[in-house]
Amino acid sequence: MLSAHTGNKSLKRLIACATASLLVACTGVGAVASADTTPAPTLSVPDFTQVVAKTEGSVVNIRTTEAVPVRPRLGPNTNDPYEMFRWFFGPDFMPPGMQPDRRQRNAPGDAEPQERTVPRGVGSGFIISDDGYIITNNHVVTKSNGIFVTLTDGKEYKAKVIGTDARTDVALIKIDAKNLTPLPIGDSKMLKKGQWVLAIGSPFGLDSTVTSGIVSAINRDTGDYLPFIQTDVAVNPGNSGGPLIDLAGRVVGVNSQIISQSGGFMGISLAIPIDEAMHVVEQLKAHGKVTRGRIGVQIGPVSDEVGKAIGLDSAKGAMVSNVESGGPAAKAGVRPGDVIIKFDGNDIDHMTDLPRLVGATKPGSTVPMEVWRKGKKENLRVKVGEMPAASDEEAGSSPKAPKEAPADKLGLKVGPVDSSAASELGIDGGVQVVEASGPAADAGLAAGDIIVTINDMDIKGPDQYAKVVSGLDKGRAAALLVVRGDQSQWVTITPKK
Repeated sequence: MLSAHTGNKSLKRLIACATASLLVACTGVGAVASADTTPAPTLSVPDFTQVVAKTEGSVVNIRTTEAVPVRPRLGPNTNDPYEMFRWFFGPDFMPPGMQPDRRQRNAPGDAEPQERTVPRGVGSGFIISDDGYIITNNHVVTKSNGIFVTLTDGKEYKAKVIGTDARTDVALIKIDAKNLTPLPIGDSKMLKKGQWVLAIGSPFGLDSTVTSGIVSAINRDTGDYLPFIQTDVAVNPGNSGGPLIDLAGRVVGVNSQIISQSGGFMGISLAIPIDEAMHVVEQLKAHGKVTRGRIGVQIGPVSDEVGKAIGLDSAKGAMVSNVESGGPAAKAGVRPGDVIIKFDGNDIDHMTDLPRLVGATKPGSTVPMEVWRKGKKENLRVKVGEMPAASDEEAGSSPKAPKEAPADKLGLKVGPVDSSAASELGIDGGVQVVEASGPAADAGLAAGDIIVTINDMDIKGPDQYAKVVSGLDKGRAAALLVVRGDQSQWVTITPKK
């Protein structure tokens, strides 16, 4: 039995153990284990000032203009009460409820429509040669009638377009200047998750703005031809075309898109890997266009269940769902149901690997291709064809509905929204109106409008849109959130009975 004196000493030692630290362990009444005194590693945010000082002078602000048709102001021979509205909103402005054939056209003696040049938008770019070649995004310069580049010293130049590529959203422009400082080109294949990167550009027209963050994902699949770099660097409208820079001051990507539900930065931005961009730039510089290969197949992913069912070791490859009649793949012996597992010696780990590899192959080349068919591998050889050039319209900025497709019960024909247009507008998904008639026309919708929401359902694409519309009650008004230009508006349409 402990004496009172011994007990007091033990009690004091227990109190000391309890109050010293949560990391100290007390073993028994009279023993205290020592805490680990190894210092934790010191972490600090890098100093970006030197990187910015040597790179921002090579980043440029780009502003563009476009020509819009206008009609002369109301004159003695004109009796159009909506002329002033058309001056501000464009020549196709039509008051709600007025049918297209009731629009008052030019009265006898009215002057013919004219054009005026107006500001179109702002973007960014960066210098890649001392004689004035500049990389930016296709969506920054497309459909413009004037491109003006401003350097950080305030000098402004008019630029000419050398070439653009709608599929990768890359454009090459040039200004008449000498002794410029180009940005060094890095290696995007060396990027790692968690690596610090910077963006320099002109968000909302605020030129030479620097933001920082980390690489949050690599090889993010959002398109057929590009594995994007995903970052948490703040990128907003106006940053498009600007560089993504590593801490060595080298360009590793071209800022292109944001994933957002508000139109502004929400924590995820996407950049075109500089390796991919430079492949495009080399062709644009040499030929003014990009030539890609094609083999004429429609493909889909291979699920785990399907992979096991057909005897594949893993769910890899690209499942052929359709083969173009008379196309390169058909001539090579490819069949629907085949799984393409290798192309020109390269493994197809994901479905999206195939179009990138095929697109990068020179048309006319004959290359080996390995397919999985009926439980075994088949070796084929395919002569790669040439992908038709994609204009902005073909890329989806002005979608065209099949002639035989009827209008839905809202009176609409719709198509997909082009990725570059969605990026410029800051929207995710939606459908673009190709033709409006009936109830939709009565409500004021027109070709080019983008529908992003119906009632409380966000619209992701044409297929989902069709399902949502088919489920609408006839005779009951539906609310559509419509984007026109840089404006959004709710419009109600009552489906046809």
